[in-house]
Amino acid sequence: MMIMNPMKKIRIDKVTINIGCGDDREKLERARTLLERLTSKKIVITSTRKRTTFGMAKGRPIGCKITLRKNDAKEFLVKAFDAIDKKISKKAFDAQGNFSFGIKEHIDIPGVKYDPEIGIIGMDISVTLERPGFRVKRKKIASKIGKKHLIKPEESMEWVNKNYGVQIV
Repeated sequence: MMIMNPMKKIRIDKVTINIGCGDDREKLERARTLLERLTSKKIVITSTRKRTTFGMAKGRPIGCKITLRKNDAKEFLVKAFDAIDKKISKKAFDAQGNFSFGIKEHIDIPGVKYDPEIGIIGMDISVTLERPGFRVKRKKIASKIGKKHLIKPEESMEWVNKNYGVQIV
């Protein structure tokens, strides 16, 4: 029997849910209402950083997002994986072991009913994974984390399959 090093255990750092709305203020309000209903947390409005190639001025609202941590993140992930039939592409994983996927229609999430005031809205979900000791990374001294301690995409795929039963295609 092999004993696993507790410092190698992978865990969820955060789950970020993003809905892009472009220049449509009405859609932005609907998206904000939807995220508040899904999570009952505070929503952050995202805006342009500089003038875009599409002609939008700096500081214009273009979407909304929310960050979930700990149990909220785990509970939402279970529902989100059910919405995509527990299948994720290999291309969804980045070099740091994090992954992202999209939900085309929010009504695919279990327990969410169609509301004519909101309509149908899709969303992007990004999952950031970490290991114990990654707080060093947040202090801007990432070079202090050894290469063996970083999360590889293969480890992340194995973790999501083992913990959530998600198939990698």
